[in-house]
Parts: sequence; structure tokens; C-alpha cells
Amino acid sequence: MESFSSKDMAMQAQKKILSHMANKSVVHMFIDDTSSEILDELYRVSKEYSGNRSEAQKVVKDLIKIAVKIGVLFRHNRFSPEELSLAQDFKKKLHQGAMTAISFYEVEFTFDKTVMSEILTGCRDLLLKLVDSHLTHKSHGRINHVFNHYSDPELLTQLYNPDGSFKPNLTKICTGLNRLLEEGTL
Repeated sequence: MESFSSKDMAMQAQKKILSHMANKSVVHMFIDDTSSEILDELYRVSKEYSGNRSEAQKVVKDLIKIAVKIGVLFRHNRFSPEELSLAQDFKKKLHQGAMTAISFYEVEFTFDKTVMSEILTGCRDLLLKLVDSHLTHKSHGRINHVFNHYSDPELLTQLYNPDGSFKPNLTKICTGLNRLLEEGTL
């Protein structure tokens, strides 16, 4: 008996096609306006912090590719009950991260780079477990790239510096995160 499945082929094709189309126009088809605005700010922060436009584009492109691929996996019901439990844990951790990021922004002198970095590292680890058997090592590398970049304590320190150049970016990021939390998206 052959193990061919047109449904599996369609999902693989979607993941492959979408991974090659992670540009701004495609992002708007899959990601809402608020998330897109947050991604734009994350790009600006990365570009300014690294001083490297192509590195900033790569980290945001990797983020988009991962989000789209996980969306395809969810849409095709590819996660087992245990993996869905991991997905819920990831969602809770991400929610905690957003609430912490906003709290650190709103209450001056409360920022703790270790706490923020640990939350992001925890999100990374949960996400890697979730997609372990579904995505390639290259995709796992993308997840590591994104989370390692944004959990960098030095980047976080500069981002949360009240007198720093990233203050407007942080304001827009936290405003967007607040909106996503209010809408129940995050």
C-alpha cells in the first residue's frame, strides 16, 4: 500500500511556497495590521541595533516564515493532543512575555533584562518542542535565530533605555501588543 496523500502534498506545497513569499505584500494577507506594525518596529530596532539592514530583514523574514508555517500546520490539524498542549503552553508564555514587556515599558525603572530574556528563551524552547517533528532543521534554525536575536540582553537593555533612541519604537511595539491583548489575539 502506498503512503501517498494529496492532503499531505498540499500542506507541504503550501509551506514551501509560503516560505519563499515572506515579503511585505504577502505578510498583509496572513498577518493583521497590528502585528504587521509590530514587525515593522522590530525590524527598525534590529536594523538600528545591528547596523546591518540585511540581518534585520533576515530576522524578521525568519519570524514571518515560522509564523506562517505554524499557521499552515494548525490549519491542517497536524498537531497531536500532546503538541496542542505544548501550543497552549507556548501561547501562555507568549502572553506572559507581552504583559511583562508592556509592564516594563509602563512602569519606569522596573526593566529586568534577565527576566525578559528568560521569557523569550522559554518561548523559543516551547516552540522548538512543538514543531520538532513537523519542520526541518532549517526551520528550527530560523526559530533559534529569531529568539536568540530578540532575547539578547544587550538589545533588550538598549530597547528599554528610557533615554535611548529606541523609545519611540518601544512605544509603538507596546501599543501594538496592548491592542493584540485587548482583541484577544495574543
